[in-house]
Amino acid sequence: MLSAVTLDQLRMLIAIEETGSFSAAGRKLRRVQSAVSHAIQALEETKGLVLFDRSGRAPKFTDAGRALVAQARQVIMQAELFDRTSSAIAAGLEPELTIAVDTIIPIEPVMRSLAGLQREFPNLALTAYTEAAWGGERRARDGSAMIALCLLDPTSAQDLQASPVMSMTLVPVAGSQHPLALENRPLSREILSQHVQLVLTNPHDPSGPSHSVVSPRVWRFVDLSRRLEFLLAGFGWGTMPLHLVERHLADGRLKRLALDDSGILPGPVPLYVAHARARPLGKGARWLLDNLRAQAWP
Repeated sequence: MLSAVTLDQLRMLIAIEETGSFSAAGRKLRRVQSAVSHAIQALEETKGLVLFDRSGRAPKFTDAGRALVAQARQVIMQAELFDRTSSAIAAGLEPELTIAVDTIIPIEPVMRSLAGLQREFPNLALTAYTEAAWGGERRARDGSAMIALCLLDPTSAQDLQASPVMSMTLVPVAGSQHPLALENRPLSREILSQHVQLVLTNPHDPSGPSHSVVSPRVWRFVDLSRRLEFLLAGFGWGTMPLHLVERHLADGRLKRLALDDSGILPGPVPLYVAHARARPLGKGARWLLDNLRAQAWP
């Protein structure tokens, strides 16, 4: 059960520790020394402890006093955080902001926006989910994320407000020792279909559309990074976002396949920042949404 300890008493205890005396603490807090002494004596009586040794010319902290002044600092910090947070919420800042980011999204612009959000609203609690492809759309729709950066078919997502933030280029790749990587001719559908194709699948809608699938032998993945590992290990070929495989192409671990049929690959694939139309955005979410849209995406 909480006793009648006041924040004023704790501030006086901290001021004594910082200034070295009751009188100096009073001057710092603009209080007379007698008020400081009375407040500390009341605190000692309330807690049944002796916080200062008064046997010398100047009171000194006892072991109990030194332990409790550290606790007093924590209490004051939390009280100040409570005050700032409650004021921010009263001004329209949401108590917590939850976002979801598909792993296919380039992360550097996201981190720049989140760093700016932290500077603008340092007391805003943030929860961030990293999701498999299409996971961000699901969280924006079911309400577990206020903002999502995601793959999205805007024609089938009328309940979401979505803005494209970048276009993603897909490239066909295989491990450097895969038979397709050793071919010196442009690759036709017939040649590609002779090899296992590693395909990214929506885990929540496995019957959904599968773009660029030409092989009857398909391994399906819901995790983009895991599929990349299998590509690097030579288990098959597949299309990958260029920004995620550039370094592997540069160091020779993957090879970009030359196709003789441009119809196998889709055009630029847009990536979106989205939120549910039915849920109003708080102050922090609106700031983040505007900043994400304004980012210089790769």
